Amino acid sequence: MNKEVICTVCPRGCHINVVGTETTVENLEGYGCKRGIEYATNEYLSPVRILTTIVKIEGVENDLLPVRSNKALPKDKLFDCMEVIRKATVKLPVKIGDVIVENICDTGVDIVATKPLA
Repeated sequence: MNKEVICTVCPRGCHINVVGTETTVENLEGYGCKRGIEYATNEYLSPVRILTTIVKIEGVENDLLPVRSNKALPKDKLFDCMEVIRKATVKLPVKIGDVIVENICDTGVDIVATKPLA
């Protein structure tokens, strides 16, 4: 398998060509530093993303609470996580960092508030 990864660790934005199988990286080309090697390897074998979205507020129309994952989630779980979040509601008041959805989709990652609302 061959995949091009654009590194986002630094402003350089190296285009790294990764060759490997489902479980191993066999060759990397185009990286500019050791951090690029680590990033491209992780992105190839097990890509993760921070999830940012919104949650409905109970009893309040036309207002939503911004939330995010407190750690990166496996990329292949993002749609499953969004289904859970879509059904979630929050009661006011909310502080920054309050856990809105704990251990979403059994990933060990929490969805937390990013804005205080009273």
